[in-house]
Amino acid sequence: MSFVVLAVKSVWQYYVPSKDILGLLEMFRKMVNESLRVGLANEVSPLRRLSILSYNQLAKYDSPSYYKLCAISRAAGILAARNKSVKRGFPTKTPYAVRQQLVSCYGFKIEKGALDIPISRGRRLGIPLTKHTQEAISQEGITVRSFTLTINRLSLYIARDTPKIECSSIVGVDRNLRNLTVGNDEQTRHYDLSQIVRIANTTVRIVSSFRRDDARIRTGIASRYGQRRTSRTDHLLHSATKTIVAVAVRKTTAIVLENIEGIRSLYRKGNGQSRKYRGRMNGWSFAEAQRQIEYKAQWLGLPVIRLSRRETMGSSITCPRCGERLQSDKRLERKLRCGRCRIVMDRDQVAAINLARRGRVRFARSRPPTLLEAQGGAVEAVKGNPTPTVIPGVDAPKLTHPRRS
Repeated sequence: MSFVVLAVKSVWQYYVPSKDILGLLEMFRKMVNESLRVGLANEVSPLRRLSILSYNQLAKYDSPSYYKLCAISRAAGILAARNKSVKRGFPTKTPYAVRQQLVSCYGFKIEKGALDIPISRGRRLGIPLTKHTQEAISQEGITVRSFTLTINRLSLYIARDTPKIECSSIVGVDRNLRNLTVGNDEQTRHYDLSQIVRIANTTVRIVSSFRRDDARIRTGIASRYGQRRTSRTDHLLHSATKTIVAVAVRKTTAIVLENIEGIRSLYRKGNGQSRKYRGRMNGWSFAEAQRQIEYKAQWLGLPVIRLSRRETMGSSITCPRCGERLQSDKRLERKLRCGRCRIVMDRDQVAAINLARRGRVRFARSRPPTLLEAQGGAVEAVKGNPTPTVIPGVDAPKLTHPRRS
């Protein structure tokens, strides 16, 4: 019996919009706002009830019916997010769609190297696809599920069934401001990301030097520098995460990620930290690194284990050999020492090893133990426990859908 997982990702390209496309985008934006108005007036957010109330109100727009359904669906998502914020006690504004964006999974087709979409009743228009996009969607087993249009960008949502890789070991990934550390008991490796910090510092210095009186112009220029910083940061993360996943696939090792949600609360005003330090830590792209690792691993069928906050606790200060609490020393910079084992290790390396072991424990608890594990393998590194090195499999990631074939 073999398992396959449904892997999804998107491929995008730039394009030159025509007047018909711009008119369609503006019409879709107006339909979304009309649906938002109806939902707010009737205090309705569920998709079914919003569709019943809004569909007839959208009859005045000369648009295919499935675009109306997609506009109502987007409005329902915006209203649901607003209701969630209200329940949590966060202040909210009246929702209003400003950006021109069309999302649809109906009525389109790929023909002769172009995306053919309906513009209005009885009219269709083709958007030429680049060579890269055509190569991505023409691979075996890939289906195009939906498309997203903005003023100058086209994104295609693609999916395929990927055989799940049976892994023989696990590696932990410790995300830090200046590096990604990947490893287990056998080997660890650092991926340098210090250039991201330099890019962020340069961007902040340039933006802070603006002296023009017009705030709108300052904001526009700062936005461009921010977009440049984001694109360069994403590219550096892409290079590192691509190598991490490729090595994991080659060595058939599952990936374990820690849960560091809520870490932003450590760097707030009033916590005794400088403004510069808080800005640097709050600009840390740890979520983007996780997103890239997960979707790349999912696309290749490699399992990813996401630990809970409880399982992640103390991963960077626990001795991987004896389980004692490690001690810091200003003379050792980022290295920690164990008062019992007398070993000195890099704190990032310690975290990666502990994450790998705790991921192994998660797997061991999810199934009956094998003969090897019953003899002392696949247990967490605590005081007095042995240090295992090999396991026969791993958990399936939460973002994938296991199937049997």
